[in-house]
Amino acid sequence: MTAYQVNPLPDDLDRALLVGRVWRPAPAAGGVAGPAVVAVRGGRLVDITRHAPTLSALFERADLLAVARSAEGEDLGNAAELAQAALAGEPAADALRLLAPCDLQAIKAAGVTFAVSLLERVIEEQAKGDPARAADLRADLQASIGTDLSEIEPGGAAAMRLKAELAGRGLWSQYMEVGIGPDAEVFTKSQPMSSVGHGAAVGLHPASHWNNPEPEIVLAVNSRAEVVGATLGNDVNLRDIEGRSALLLGKAKDNNASCAIGPFVRLFDDAFTIDTVRALEVRMRIEGVDDGFVLEGSSFMREISRDPLDLVAQTCGRHHQYPDGFMLFLGTMFSPIADRDAEGGGFTHHMGDRVVIATPTLGALVNTVQRSDAIAPWTFGVRALYENLAQRGLLAST
Repeated sequence: MTAYQVNPLPDDLDRALLVGRVWRPAPAAGGVAGPAVVAVRGGRLVDITRHAPTLSALFERADLLAVARSAEGEDLGNAAELAQAALAGEPAADALRLLAPCDLQAIKAAGVTFAVSLLERVIEEQAKGDPARAADLRADLQASIGTDLSEIEPGGAAAMRLKAELAGRGLWSQYMEVGIGPDAEVFTKSQPMSSVGHGAAVGLHPASHWNNPEPEIVLAVNSRAEVVGATLGNDVNLRDIEGRSALLLGKAKDNNASCAIGPFVRLFDDAFTIDTVRALEVRMRIEGVDDGFVLEGSSFMREISRDPLDLVAQTCGRHHQYPDGFMLFLGTMFSPIADRDAEGGGFTHHMGDRVVIATPTLGALVNTVQRSDAIAPWTFGVRALYENLAQRGLLAST
């Protein structure tokens, strides 16, 4: 099967202000390999690490846009060629390669922010992790609710009336609470430095047999709760494990390589703003390499039930601070239900699946699917990062 062709970079690359991270091999003359902060200018990757040794530090700068546009740096090559090379297979350990465009930031995620995903979370809960029960439960719930949840303002009077009605009929759910109640679900998706980038494999816990990708917009937010830009993400979802109990959310969400972000963060400027994010259509395509299965769908940000800035405010404020900033997944309306292996069995991943998450102004994030215990262990954390930066003489600028 021929892989679907994608453009990892924005269609309007000439206007896009992109920043990210790459792994730089050791210099030929001797030295230490390590991560570098880069800006994309004229289609070229420019190493600006000496102006900001981490993306977290870069996002704190008052002159962020000026540094990204014009700070002096070393040319590392063609950005499009590197992004395309990431799709050709696992690069050599000593090769220049893309990394997730975040480092010290906490990785947070908002759940149940679309009506469709709300219903699917309730189905998972009632199915107790059994995908065979999902189709019947879906039909029963849609008939019982009898309203378009996307039209209900979370926490509003209509939402509270529906909450009371559903509770009276024995249909209330903890997912309904965060879907239409006043408080958003915001959880820790994974740890700082643990996210994988464009072209890498994403991991499924070996205990999961009902799972799917979640294509999402991810906001880059600094310590002052200022949203500085956006990128794409795959919030890998284990439906059976979370469906057994919401208290298993940590096991369902935070595993080796279970979080993909990239390829680059597009910074907000006159050409790309939070209003652009509010209007985005995020497309996803799943390609099965072993069975030729193809599934496509879209998530429309205009249908989100909570405004992105409200989700930021519910995450960070006087009640909770993030001194290194955070990356915030905004949720998805894409919950694949098409049967793949058996009638009534719904969708689940096969090993080797290729997942493409794309939107024209951000490009495309492409990953393959493997088991978390089959992917190389995560070993390069915050301590390793600072030891590496110190060895390369890059800490003076912090």
